[in-house]
Amino acid sequence: MDENIQSQTPPVNFKAETRQLLNILIHSLYTEREIFLRELISNASDALTRIEFEMLTNRDVLDPGAELCVRIVFDPDAHTLTIKDSGIGMTAGELANNLGTIAHSGARAFLDAVQSGDSRLSQMIGQFGVGFYSAFMVADWIRVTSRSYQPEVPAASWFSRGEETFSIDPAEKADRGTEVVLHIKDDALEFLQESRLKEVIKKHSDFIAYPIYLGEQNEQINRQTALWRQNPRQVDEKEYTEFYKQLTLDVEEPLAHAHLVVDAPVQMYALLFIPAQLERGIFSPRKENGLKLYSRKILIQEYSRELLPEYFKFVEGVVDSEDLPLNISRESVQSNRVVAQIKKLLASKLVETFKKLAEEKPEKYIQFWEAFGSQIKQGIVVEQAEVDALHPLLRFRTTTSLDEWSSLDDYLGRFKPEQEAIYYLLGDDPRSLIHSPHLDYYRKHELEVLLLTDPLDSFILLRLTKYKDHPLENAATAALKPNEKEEEELQSRLTGDETGDLLARFKQQLGDRVSDVRMTQRLIDSPARLVDPEGSINPEMQRVYRLLDKDFEVPKKILELNPNHPILIHLKDQPKEDPINALVIEQVYENALLIEGLHPDPAGMIERIQMIMEAALAHSGQGSNT
Repeated sequence: MDENIQSQTPPVNFKAETRQLLNILIHSLYTEREIFLRELISNASDALTRIEFEMLTNRDVLDPGAELCVRIVFDPDAHTLTIKDSGIGMTAGELANNLGTIAHSGARAFLDAVQSGDSRLSQMIGQFGVGFYSAFMVADWIRVTSRSYQPEVPAASWFSRGEETFSIDPAEKADRGTEVVLHIKDDALEFLQESRLKEVIKKHSDFIAYPIYLGEQNEQINRQTALWRQNPRQVDEKEYTEFYKQLTLDVEEPLAHAHLVVDAPVQMYALLFIPAQLERGIFSPRKENGLKLYSRKILIQEYSRELLPEYFKFVEGVVDSEDLPLNISRESVQSNRVVAQIKKLLASKLVETFKKLAEEKPEKYIQFWEAFGSQIKQGIVVEQAEVDALHPLLRFRTTTSLDEWSSLDDYLGRFKPEQEAIYYLLGDDPRSLIHSPHLDYYRKHELEVLLLTDPLDSFILLRLTKYKDHPLENAATAALKPNEKEEEELQSRLTGDETGDLLARFKQQLGDRVSDVRMTQRLIDSPARLVDPEGSINPEMQRVYRLLDKDFEVPKKILELNPNHPILIHLKDQPKEDPINALVIEQVYENALLIEGLHPDPAGMIERIQMIMEAALAHSGQGSNT
């Protein structure tokens, strides 16, 4: 059908969003127009994969012996570029469905990105499911002729100028597959030059699994390399990066890769990549998590989730095994013994890869940790076997490295000679946690404490109770005792009567909001802290319950006071009837609540703080007048 021949059937209107999108592609996007060829070759590759899979169980297809390949022919005189494949083909109805409409979500997301002024639109076209239409950036009309693999189904043709309508007509085509003919615009004639086409194919489609032939001489342009089946020693970093970008359409380079060639206990090839970010966002081409699963270089599952633990779902890549049957179903994959062995090998290799990244490229490991640390923690929470292998991957902020990440091994390397336990403290934010009164003793003795502020930290503490034979202990509850010299230094500056009087004042003011008030020698710089009564649920479980919104009652705390703090020393001298007593006691208590993350209404303290400030200024003024 020449572009001047009238269609035999009435034209069909594109939907409004499709028309809007086509208008953008035709009139607005001129940079990197070469990606249209990547998209058309990718579509052809998908069609070839589908027919290859169909023929595993069905030999009653048209042209069963046809070579699975992509052929590209260019005619500078006629201004046409033709992309052919011997894939699964389409019926007239499938042409209308596949090329006549665009998935609402894809079109809408693309249009939203256009309106936001995103500068990478040409890289995103294929990621919205609108890749075919990118051809209108270089073509003023497109004709698609296709013959389905079903022997009795006739060929059909789709035609459009990228304007308001498209048409579907009967067509003559003897062989199976799809032929896309583009009439190239005058400002895009570079895509009718052999050298330019070769450049684009090698840049974007070099690792397509089927041969791509160019020109009348049928010269194969792509390497058609199953890179994962090559010897890792023969593959350089550039090839890995190129393969990753073609596999994922990610514009960023991967943080790391793992290449396995294994003969026992199972025969397997695998190439795994760690992306730079956890979230793929709306522009990702991936519909779901999972690795591409091949059997003898034939794709049998586009997204296989059974090959890795769920907490490694961010990993991208390819797995190929000769030990899997070609016709294995999704259900049987889940229970297959070979898959279980593959899963174990892949998980082990990934852990090894992460450790190597930390050792050789610590700055990249920190990037990995900040993107995927939550996934590692989830693994510790849910993993039933070999969970210890994940422990060295953990990173924490600590009291001595607040702005840096430390591993548990880093922490052990800074151990004090007499230290036995690894100390940690739970809270909501490292910057506020660093001022916790629970750290007074540790600051004085220069003992490092892990600052655990991630909600998942409370969960991993239920599983991670020791590391390399060193127990993990909560700094708030650890049984630490001062030595004899320290006991002398910490002797209370209050007499017994003064102590009893202060405790009575606090108990009377706070009432049943606390279970008790007592003095302690654990505080040095802080006036007070809150601790749990003996027999209470431990702080870790309390936090877990709170995060899970479990219905449990937070135990009433014990308020411990520092008998040597200036606030208490001055408070003992205040007349009992002075209103400042109640104000200070309330503020000491609520400060302790605030730092524990338990205060229900921090803003409610403002009025009291102002009153205390007024009293302090008034007292200061009296002193200056005497």
